[in-house]
Parts: sequence; structure tokens; C-alpha cells
Amino acid sequence: MELTDKSLFKTSCYINGEWVNSKEGKDFHVHNPYNQEIIADVPDLGKEETEEAIKAAEVAFHSWKKKTAGERSSILRKWFDLMMEYKEDLGKILTLEQGKPLPEAIGEIAYGASFVEWFAEEAKRIYGDTIPGHQGDKRIVTIKQPVGVVAAITPWNFPNAMITRKVAPALAAGCTVIVKPAKNTPLSALALAELGERAGIPKGVLNIITSNRTKEIGEALTSSPIVRKLSFTGSTEVGKQLIKDCASTVKKVSMELGGNAPFIVFKDADIDKAVAGAIASKFRNAGQTCVCSNRFFVHEEVYAEFTKKLSDEIKKLKVGNGFDEDVLIGPMIDQGAVNFVNYIVNDAVKKGAQLLDGGKTASSNDHIYLPTLLTDVDSSMSVYHEEIFGPVVPIFKFSSTKEVIQLANDTPFGLAAYFYGRDYAVIWKVSEALEYGMVGINTGMISTTVAPFGGIKESGFGREGSKYGIDEYLEIKYLCFGEVDDDEEY
Repeated sequence: MELTDKSLFKTSCYINGEWVNSKEGKDFHVHNPYNQEIIADVPDLGKEETEEAIKAAEVAFHSWKKKTAGERSSILRKWFDLMMEYKEDLGKILTLEQGKPLPEAIGEIAYGASFVEWFAEEAKRIYGDTIPGHQGDKRIVTIKQPVGVVAAITPWNFPNAMITRKVAPALAAGCTVIVKPAKNTPLSALALAELGERAGIPKGVLNIITSNRTKEIGEALTSSPIVRKLSFTGSTEVGKQLIKDCASTVKKVSMELGGNAPFIVFKDADIDKAVAGAIASKFRNAGQTCVCSNRFFVHEEVYAEFTKKLSDEIKKLKVGNGFDEDVLIGPMIDQGAVNFVNYIVNDAVKKGAQLLDGGKTASSNDHIYLPTLLTDVDSSMSVYHEEIFGPVVPIFKFSSTKEVIQLANDTPFGLAAYFYGRDYAVIWKVSEALEYGMVGINTGMISTTVAPFGGIKESGFGREGSKYGIDEYLEIKYLCFGEVDDDEEY
């Protein structure tokens, strides 16, 4: 892998404007998921370094919050410009450590950068209100102020965009940030810090901690009274624990957790477009996204047609090294992910599901799971209840709108849902009835900077992106002015 700017490949952490290593001299390996080769050793930081980062962020907060919105906006805009200038290099780093195909990785860089651009503009639109007073000599005003020091814990599946989606609104609001990236994919985070430094982000405003001691770092962040906000993207299990841990200091929290997205095809749907939407929604990043379609519900009258056409398209998907040309599906992140998908598929087959495509790893690489299609699936199978996080399509059959709404909502999760149909009365009814934070109607792609991203139920709370995203990093303060003499003549 050749980079235009080799200095973007950082292997030290970034705390208080300095590139630092572990005080204990500890490192851990970062692997290429395609061939398991060691691509870097990065610092294995612990509680002591985390507390230093928290203190640095606290000091920096007092000056950063005092900068004008225009000043913060200008720095963020420079950061965006640098990301776009080096998007190919950033994409190569991402593919190397995460595995997704290079064009998809470069697409993630542009997507991640779009949040920086968006919130650079939103920084100048943090408006308060005036409220009619409740008494004649009172005047009421609300202002919005940054919450303070923010901790962001991000996942491996989008190691660039999940950082910018949290950091950009936080910095725009006037907060300072400590980022703990996933141990599988820390290099993308460090490259972002390098570009942030070049853009003029002051020391202490953005800090990156790499560590293989996730629990130790998490406890340091959640127990600190200095950290006033925690934003987490990851599993529901871990999210629940973080919520508990944050309760001791009553932090503001936002959680983007697991999903179990339904993909519904009604009998009046355009089947070809539904198949294209299914491919886009299911197989991006080898199915390793929280908004990937998980359970496919197809009306019995179009079940055979949809299944046949989808199978034909699945057979065209090229798997392999993310750096190879025309590859659409790369490796799973690690062996544990492969084992889990194997378990899900084998459980379904043992309980009566029919395996039409895939169902195993590629002969050339046992970390690549082949695109898999299962039919005759029912609710007794784990694939109905579990978040698959892999390139597996289980197809269920339904006969009525009432039935499919009940099936789609039969999960504790509520992140994303998708459906295809043409009857707009049904579209409105189904859109309102689905218990999900986001619904894609006749589209398999819903993620965009301009719309609020987030879920309900056990998929979490809070929204990222859009005009709503910056509110997660702001507090509303109410100011009541008394002794305003309403009777005085002027």
C-alpha cells in the first residue's frame, strides 16, 4: 500500500496536541483482516493516560468554547478540505485495517467528511429563543451552551465516519473530545487527528486514545465527573453497561446500538428495484453495518420471483481483497465474526431452512464469508432474533400487511427498517406502524448527513447528523430577567 502522504500513517496516540506512547511501554497489534498480517503496533494506553487526556480536554474546553462560532467553523472547514484532499490515502488506511473494498472505503471518507462540512456550518446556527414573560416585569431568554468534555467510543465497521459524526458536532458546539476508537481499527482515527492538527484544532481539543484494555478505559471515562457527555456506537449489551456506568455522574449520553432491520417486499412492489435495494442494503461492508437489512419479509405472491432474481444477483458479487479491482465484498473483521455467521446459518439449516447460495467461507480465504441466501426461514431460528452482521439473507414469507407489521416489530431493536411497495395509503400506514427510528421506503440506502440517524427501543436514543445532531452536545440555559419596570414612561 503506497500513500501519497506517508505521515498520515500514525502509530502513536494523540493527547494534548502531542504524539505519545504508552507510559508502560505496552503496544498491541493491528491486523489486516484479509490475511491477518500485522500492519502496525499502536500504544496500549491505560487509566493514567486516559486521565491525562481528560485533564487536557478540560483545560482546552475553557478557551475553545470562547472562540466565536465563525472561528470554530473555519477550523472545521479546513479539516473537511484536508479530508477530501487526502481521501484516497485515508481510504487505503481504512481498507488495510478494516477490509472493505477500496472504492467503498473512499466513499466512507467522503461520507465522514460531509459531517465535518455540515457541522462547520451548523456551528453558526446555534440559536436561542426569547419567550413571552409570565409576568409584566419579567423577560425570558434561552441560550445554548456546550455541554463540556465529551467522550466518544466508536466501532470498527465505520472507523472514519463514526468518529466524524460525533466529533464534528461536538467541536462545532464548543466541546472538547476524547475518542476511544475500536482496537481493530485505530489507524483511521489517528490519521484524522493528524489532519485535525494541520487544520488548526488547538491542543487538548481533540484527543485519541488507543487501547486493548477497553474496560479500563471505559471505566475511566464514565467515572470521571469532568466528562459530561458520552456518545457510543456499538452493541446493545455494551451500551446498557455504559448507561449504568454513566449514571453515577449523571452524564448526558447518546447511544447508537444494535439493530434487526426488516426488509419488506409487498406484492405491488417493483421487484427489480426491490432486489437492487436489497443488494445495496444487505451487502455493503460485507453485511457488517448496524442498518443492514437483517430479516427479509416477502409477500407470498412475489416470493418466488424475488428469491430467484435476488439469487441471480448474489451470484454476481465478487469477493476478495478490498484492494483488488471489482471486489464488492471483503473479509469479515475477525475469526469471531466468521464463527458467529457460520453458527447463524448452520442453525437455520438444521431447523429446516433451504440454502440457495453461499453458506460457507471462500475457498481462497477463510475470513471471507460468501454471500448467502436462505429460504423457508421461520421465527424458531436464531437468524430471526439475532443481528447477523454478515452477508446473509434470510427470506420469510408473509400474506397480509397486518401480519408483516407484527413480524417486523417483533424485536427489542428499533434502528432501521425498509420496505418496497406502490400503494401510498399502505406506505403511510406501514411507515407509521413500524417501530423504528429510520424507515427507507423504496430505497435500500438511508444514511445521509442531512437526516437524523438513530433508533428507538433497545437500539438506543439520540440522533446524529442533520440539524438535530448538534443538540446532543448542547445544554439549554434559561435566563429570567426581573425588575423590568413595565409601567415606566419613556
